[in-house]
Amino acid sequence: MNEQEYRILIEHIQTYWNKRIHDLEVATHPVGTKEFFEDLTEYRFDKLHYLPKIVNFNGYRGKKVLEIGCGAGIDLVRFAQGGARVSGVDLSQTAVELAKKNFAYKNLTADLKVMNGESLKFQENSFDMVYLHGVLQYTADAQAMLDEAYRILKPGGELIGMVYNRRGWLNVMSKFFKVELEHEDAPVLDKYTIHEFRKLLSRFSDVKIIPERFPVKSRLHGGIKGLLFNTCFVGAFNALPRSWVRRSGWHLMAFAKKSVISPA
Repeated sequence: MNEQEYRILIEHIQTYWNKRIHDLEVATHPVGTKEFFEDLTEYRFDKLHYLPKIVNFNGYRGKKVLEIGCGAGIDLVRFAQGGARVSGVDLSQTAVELAKKNFAYKNLTADLKVMNGESLKFQENSFDMVYLHGVLQYTADAQAMLDEAYRILKPGGELIGMVYNRRGWLNVMSKFFKVELEHEDAPVLDKYTIHEFRKLLSRFSDVKIIPERFPVKSRLHGGIKGLLFNTCFVGAFNALPRSWVRRSGWHLMAFAKKSVISPA
C-alpha cells in the first residue's frame, strides 16, 4: 500500500480501538473503576490460564520492559508487580487512559503513551524485553512492528509475542458453528501458520514457537451454540491427548532473542 493508504488504515485501526474495549462484555462494573479492572484481570487469566505458566512475569526485576499494544495494562501490571521498569504504548487513546487508571489504582509506575507500534519513538537498544501479546494480528504491518521491536531491543534482549493460528481449533470452530471471532470486524485481523510466524521473526535468534490456548468454556456465547460448545466440544477436545492437538492451539506464542552480534 502507498503512504496515503497506510495512513488511512492506521486511522481506521485507531478509531476502531478507541471505541472498543477488549473483553468489555465480561465486566460487570462500570468502565474505569477499580472493580472493572479486577473483572478484566480475572477473566483474562481464567481464559488464558496458560499465560503465567509460560511467561515469567516476575523474571524481569530491574529490567526495562515495553509492551506494544498494552490495552488497559492487564499484563503490563504483572510485569510491574514483578519489579520490572515498564513502558506501554497503544494506538488507542482510550486504552492508554484506562491503563493509567489501572496502574494508579495499584500504586504502580509506568511510562504509558499513545504511539504507533510500527514507528516507535524510542532509541535503539533501549529495552531488555518487548512484549506483544495479541497486537500483531490487528496492526497494519506486522513485519514493520517486529522490525521496530528488534531495533529498540538491546543486544541479547528478548521478545515475547502472540498471533492467532490460522490452523487453530477456534478458527475452524468459528466457521463450523457460524459464530464470528472476537473483533472479526476489526479493520485488520490476520492469522498465521507456525511457518509464517517464524518467517516474520527471521531477524531474531533462538526462536521458539509454542501453540497454546486450548478450549475453555465461553462466557461470551449463549443459546444452543454456546451450550453445545461448552458442554460437548470443550470436554471432548480436552479429553484428547495433547500431543494429538498441540499444533492446533489458537495462540502461537513466540519467544525469541535479538542476537548479541546483529546481522549485517
